[in-house]
Amino acid sequence: NMNFLSGIWWSLPLVLVWATPPVTSSWWYMGAVGSSRVMCDNVPGLVSRQRQLCRRHPEAMLSIGRGVAAWTAECQHQFRRHRWDCNALERGQRLLGRVLLRSSRESAFVHAISSAGVVFAITRACSQGELKSCSCDPQKKGSAKDSKGHFDWGGCSDNIDYGIKFARAFVDAKERKGKDARALMNLHNNRAGRKAVKRFLKQECKCHGVSGSCSLRTCWLAMADFRKTGDYLWKKYNGAIQVVMNQDGTGFTVANKRFKKPTKNDLVYFESSPDYCIRDRDVGSLGTAGRVCNQTSRGMDSCEVMCCGRGYDTSRVSRMTKCECKFHWCCAVRCQDCLEVVDIHTCKAPKSTGWISRT
Repeated sequence: NMNFLSGIWWSLPLVLVWATPPVTSSWWYMGAVGSSRVMCDNVPGLVSRQRQLCRRHPEAMLSIGRGVAAWTAECQHQFRRHRWDCNALERGQRLLGRVLLRSSRESAFVHAISSAGVVFAITRACSQGELKSCSCDPQKKGSAKDSKGHFDWGGCSDNIDYGIKFARAFVDAKERKGKDARALMNLHNNRAGRKAVKRFLKQECKCHGVSGSCSLRTCWLAMADFRKTGDYLWKKYNGAIQVVMNQDGTGFTVANKRFKKPTKNDLVYFESSPDYCIRDRDVGSLGTAGRVCNQTSRGMDSCEVMCCGRGYDTSRVSRMTKCECKFHWCCAVRCQDCLEVVDIHTCKAPKSTGWISRT
């Protein structure tokens, strides 16, 4: 099933955009019977380095599929109250590609979160023994010391360094073929995404002392929930720094001298974002017609902002909700089913509802 991988590659993002497929694709069974070379050679758009990694680590491709699912869901969660809602993968297969062809803040976020998703998925697969090329972190052995005293490394520490190494080799391979400004921007944001996952690696311990005391401890390093990475990169998106290429074409300088120079943790972009108010194929915008808005909000999800001043329609709907919930000893919560009538507000469409295209 070649659609499985052709969906993954651009979802990283790498080549042509396709709808993200389920990770239960039958491709995995193809790889298991030794046809990985045929499969990898027929995926469109891969550069030679990516084909080599695909052939060498066919079992890693399923993990990458899980990473795609993780970062796509996280992107949609973070942008759920915004005009651009990261739903292009589902609602318009090639629209995400249009977003990524621009050097906007949205493109910066997608590159960072997708790179982070690959790190997270590969690292998790290593710890779960799903990949032949890696396992638990081999460096976390023997005794060590922290602020609470001595402990022994045990359990299975997440091998985050392998996850980062694999993601850097695979995701960055296409960008390294180019020397233009967008390639440098993408490489920077890919790295920021990888660093974000490692930022939330935390030490967990188990006590083995007498009567539950912590005189003896066994500890390991574990990744935090991917939501922490998403929340962190969302803050970086909101504080993304606009840059321009320096004179020798090897790096960036800030576009506005009043702002700080970007660090390796910051997201960078070159061009301002479109307003995403109307359907515009060239910029990857689905528009906001039909989007649900919040009549009482003053934020980005407010009807005034979400609907771009076009107004909104209101419909009254009935829905079942849980109500009158009571705690019963021990240990259950029982609720009633109640019928609730609510008003749903949706943005009006512009007078012209067709696609805008400048080509």
